[in-house]
Amino acid sequence: MKWQQLPLGSIQTNCYILENPDRSCLVFDPGGDAKKLINLLNTRGLKPAAILLTHAHFDHIGAVDVVRETYKIPVYVHKQEEKWLGDPALNGSQFFPIIEPIKVNPADHIINDEGTLKIADFIMSVYHTPGHSPGSVSYYFEKEGVVISGDALFQGSIGRTDLAGGNHSQLLKSIHDKLLTLPEDTYVLSGHGPVTTITNEMDSNPFLNGF
Repeated sequence: MKWQQLPLGSIQTNCYILENPDRSCLVFDPGGDAKKLINLLNTRGLKPAAILLTHAHFDHIGAVDVVRETYKIPVYVHKQEEKWLGDPALNGSQFFPIIEPIKVNPADHIINDEGTLKIADFIMSVYHTPGHSPGSVSYYFEKEGVVISGDALFQGSIGRTDLAGGNHSQLLKSIHDKLLTLPEDTYVLSGHGPVTTITNEMDSNPFLNGF
């Protein structure tokens, strides 16, 4: 399986495309620039099977409806942020004057519990990793050694916790209990900035001293 990072939208949120050899793919966090994303998918001959959201902040959902309708695919989001998609106050878009308020149609599938999720030929583990937001989840692909962490963990940093539903101690617990327990060579595909690894963050992330 291959993966590609594609910064999109007004604050260049990382969208990720994970593809199998048969050209089927999953799209994670399409935050904006729908035409750019669709052009890339079509140019490469990829066949999206689903859109998966790490959480429902505006910068991660801006292109959801256009991509969903273009490929007629389902959208997945955690139950605690099910209502955020259509509410600019909850997803935060109404507080950023540089963009229009974002309202996304309801998700097709609600993630209620942690566990194994299978979509087409893709198999992943879903971990609830709240703190940045209450419905934040991380998607772990054990065979490929990759975790898509959204805005929980970054290279040298962690997610902000001053937005609606944020909780600093809860975020640290999520990182400690769910992410740092993954194999140390696991690649961390973050919502912003460069790709990192679990071992790099254990060794050098100043927010994780003592972990």
